[in-house]
Amino acid sequence: MHKEFDLDKIDLSKEPPKEEPDRQYYYMARCRQRIREFQQKSGRVPKACVTTFGCQMNARDSEKLVGILRLVGYEMTEDEDADFVIFNTCTVRDNANQRVYGRLGELKGYQRKNPDMKIALCGCMVQESSAVEKIRGSYPFVNLLFGTHNIYKFAELLCTVFDQSDMVVDIWEDTNSIVENLPVERKYSFKSGINIMFGCNNFCSYCIVPYVRGRERSREPREILREIEALVADGVVEIMLLGQNVNSYGKNLEHPITFAQLLREVEQIEGLRRIRFMTSHPKDLSDELIQVMKESKKICRHLHLPVQAGSTRILNAMNRRYTKEQYLELAAKIRREIPDIALTTDIIVGFPGETDDDVEETIDVINQVRYDNAFTFIYSRRTGTPAAGMEQVPREQVKRNFDKVLRTVQTVAREQVARYRGRVMDALVEEINENDGSLVTGRLSNNTLVHFPGDASLIGQIVPVCLEECHGFYYMGHRV
Repeated sequence: MHKEFDLDKIDLSKEPPKEEPDRQYYYMARCRQRIREFQQKSGRVPKACVTTFGCQMNARDSEKLVGILRLVGYEMTEDEDADFVIFNTCTVRDNANQRVYGRLGELKGYQRKNPDMKIALCGCMVQESSAVEKIRGSYPFVNLLFGTHNIYKFAELLCTVFDQSDMVVDIWEDTNSIVENLPVERKYSFKSGINIMFGCNNFCSYCIVPYVRGRERSREPREILREIEALVADGVVEIMLLGQNVNSYGKNLEHPITFAQLLREVEQIEGLRRIRFMTSHPKDLSDELIQVMKESKKICRHLHLPVQAGSTRILNAMNRRYTKEQYLELAAKIRREIPDIALTTDIIVGFPGETDDDVEETIDVINQVRYDNAFTFIYSRRTGTPAAGMEQVPREQVKRNFDKVLRTVQTVAREQVARYRGRVMDALVEEINENDGSLVTGRLSNNTLVHFPGDASLIGQIVPVCLEECHGFYYMGHRV
């Protein structure tokens, strides 16, 4: 939710305020003035497209971008042949960067046909100096580059783009600022992500995130609770608490608070039906958090617990700060305390120095933990990380081991998901099924999808569903 501002009442003859977010609303009013001038000149409403690459953090950032664009007068579209296009980028893996470069080539063609078209890039990729240099050199038609730390300045930067023809580049190395209370356009009316913290202090040797997202910064709990209360009043029944490592939330606050304590406070909010969170680093997952999850009536029975590798030797090289045995002990404790929990994970195959024996250790972890799903990736070398300078594994070996790990993940996950067959479970209806308009798609507390007969009137409702047919990672069922 955001402060209520009537942009038409902002006096643009005055200097912009110095305080945030008032300063950004001033620039939103200036942007709206420019949009109205465009409408008078062209006789139409300009269109904007926001394309999101990457994680839930990026998706939440894109909701803020869309909120500002809509408020200043743009009509939103999914067509990139628009008047303003912004790519909110990811850089966790190199192929994410390559996808952006490929799409920029397509945008150049659109811009030739529409010289007034503006193109912007933001997000993690833009925090990499090598990417910025490449964009400056190979894609000079891009109008705006800004990173992860100053996304709240989007309206101000957009005004600058309107006022000058040169590429605008505004990238910060780090920040201590957290600016909220800006417009947000949620993708779903009934569920929402909530940023509870930003940045990461873990410095896993393969990961670029701490370098592009900065150090950990936690929001004050009262601000988080106030935002959730406002969302619930606006019809939200499920929230997802977002952070690179939510388990370390609150450590850097003036009055420290644990993530488990925050969850207890969130659970007290009346009208809120479901609570999710991600991501959890195994080294910080406390007994207190397990107990809160066990006792909760609202926290969903799903925990994403990235293992990354099963070999203690590789985990040490990754700087994950736990061993295979410690991870297995933690997973067993979670399953013992919360028997109906669904565990999912991330796995990297082909980390520098990984042998076939190391991969067998990963497969052993998969078989012991019994994941309901796993996101399995081939290691992506990221310049600037310690792992980039380590001895790389031959691609043929990586591909062979990746296929082996993936087969194990799929086999175990199918068996895990199949154990719900015949049960009646509550599903939050999210949308009309994209392949069959007579069906709706719902999400169970354990994050499994179920498709069943229904119509648009059910969207946003939590309804009991009988799970009839298991199709690997989803169910077909009927409403009870």
